Amino acid sequence: MKRLSIRVQQVKPSATLAITAKAAEMRAAGKSIISLSVGEPDFETPKAAREAGIEAINAGFTRYTAVAGIPELRKAVAEKFKRDNDLDYSPDEILVSTGGKQCIFNLLMAVMNPGERAIIPAPYWVSYPDMVKLTEGTPVIVNTTAENCFKITAEQLEEVLCHRCKVLFLNSPSNPTGMAYTAEELAAIGAVVRKHPGLIVATDDMYEKILFDGKTFATFAQVNPDLKDQTITLNGVSKAYCMTGWRIGFCAGPLSIIKAMGKIQGQSTSNPNSIAQKAALAALTGPTDELDEMVRTYEVRRNWLVDALNAIPGMQAIVPDGAFYVFPSIAGWIGKTTPSGILLSDDLVICEWLLEEAGVALVPGTEFGSPGHLRFSYAVSQDTLEDAVDRIAKAAASLI
Repeated sequence: MKRLSIRVQQVKPSATLAITAKAAEMRAAGKSIISLSVGEPDFETPKAAREAGIEAINAGFTRYTAVAGIPELRKAVAEKFKRDNDLDYSPDEILVSTGGKQCIFNLLMAVMNPGERAIIPAPYWVSYPDMVKLTEGTPVIVNTTAENCFKITAEQLEEVLCHRCKVLFLNSPSNPTGMAYTAEELAAIGAVVRKHPGLIVATDDMYEKILFDGKTFATFAQVNPDLKDQTITLNGVSKAYCMTGWRIGFCAGPLSIIKAMGKIQGQSTSNPNSIAQKAALAALTGPTDELDEMVRTYEVRRNWLVDALNAIPGMQAIVPDGAFYVFPSIAGWIGKTTPSGILLSDDLVICEWLLEEAGVALVPGTEFGSPGHLRFSYAVSQDTLEDAVDRIAKAAASLI
């Protein structure tokens, strides 16, 4: 272990990937396993994007590109921000990266100094705290509650802010909860941020397009235009356009920060995949019929799943605004015993028990900073969802 850096020893492996790998092993061994653990759309990449990727290959578009992304894609991203979010950015203020995750990592590497703090509301996307640790920064976790729809309040933010705080993460709609911030909530947070000109707001909008019930999406800089120079708006094509494996994320922000992020990218991965950039360009500029149908399907699944989970004794779920996750509390199960004598002491044990007993793979809330919960992904077919919930209900009914 002496050969490994202190920083890498502080980082834990992805729990989502670990659970997915174990489920795959059990499936390969002949067991019937349903995985609701992966945050990946079950729809195909839009036809226009697929065809653009093929055309790029056939045209020989397989060389290095500009580190920050091809000019036409950065222009399309700028137009997307103007069209969807009423945000004005020039292509020079846009960075295209190898997935949204690299955008976030570039940002933290570019702005965080050792000992500085990043405010992370919990539940959080699993990678935020570990990426902060890799920059030798300190994650400041702010616990939210179901009563506040798992969103940080302006009052909570005011309590934790200090001169050492450098970054505030906002994720809307959220992974793992699916909850989205309203314009009013973002305005209240903006009133606090306004008092701290050194704070950078990193708003992760990857699930922006997957929003239900006719709700209108709002992002931080759109609601607080005077704070645009303190905001990095992060997004990508992975979730909305079913392009997880293409690995294209993008972000917009002040030119000085975007250039610094590009410098980090230039010394790490260099440009994102050239073929994927052409596919992302087609996705951003093409028809949205397939996207619209996907969102309608997810909304139907969400409605069914929330009702089905709330019908299971000991489980309680609130209705998410978007994304494709439900994050129920399983407080009613903790302390119970299985027929084989296993004490369900926490959500980690419960996840392992459900995988072994019911053959359903889920992610424990502990991994998202919220023990006592489970994350369900409903990016699977309706039949698969119904089978999974039936198995879980039967397992829950056996508890003592």
